[in-house]
Amino acid sequence: QAQLVESGGDSVQPGGSLRLSCAASGISFSFYALAWYRQAPGKERELVARVRANQRLDYSDSLQRRFTTSKDNAKKEVYLQMNNLKPEDTAVYCCNALLETRGIWGQGTQVTVTS
Repeated sequence: QAQLVESGGDSVQPGGSLRLSCAASGISFSFYALAWYRQAPGKERELVARVRANQRLDYSDSLQRRFTTSKDNAKKEVYLQMNNLKPEDTAVYCCNALLETRGIWGQGTQVTVTS
């Protein structure tokens, strides 16, 4: 059974850093595009970052200077390094795996940035 499980969410102060992880199982991991999305209360879900099967990276224009995504095909994990966090980064962060028309979502992990 295909599954994505995120971890690493926490409550941090502004300016802090977090590293989110997403562990995959039940899929041919290296063939999938792996993305991080986030959704804040009352807002639409937005793409944060994506690493494609060919290693190409895509970022939200507003976040690419602070956020970095990477993956480890051997471990079947994808990561999101978030630096200089701001209160507006508070959201549920979800991992997505996409191959052609097959998409899989994780349950999400909460990131809260507050002083």
